[in-house]
Amino acid sequence: MPIVVNSVRGRYLLALAAPAEALGDALALTLALERADGVERIAMRCRIDRTLANAAAPEVIVARLAPWIERDFESVRETALKTIRTERRLHEFSFDAAHRGPF
Repeated sequence: MPIVVNSVRGRYLLALAAPAEALGDALALTLALERADGVERIAMRCRIDRTLANAAAPEVIVARLAPWIERDFESVRETALKTIRTERRLHEFSFDAAHRGPF
């Protein structure tokens, strides 16, 4: 079920875009952030160190990421869009002991 993220650009819906991936020491989530009116869709990946994920379900982790995305919305949006446009890949935000983000 999508989570609502409110931004200065309007309401966006945040949801998992693919199943979670186990990467040994981390968990990778592919997320879709879509404006409620369907005008814009942004995809990104989040790599979360297993010690921070704390064996939580992917949906629980997405719920923890939502306030972080909402607070830093413009930066997250621009970074994700720039990577897609210039590098033709999804930007990967990494969260670990040094960069805890919302964890």
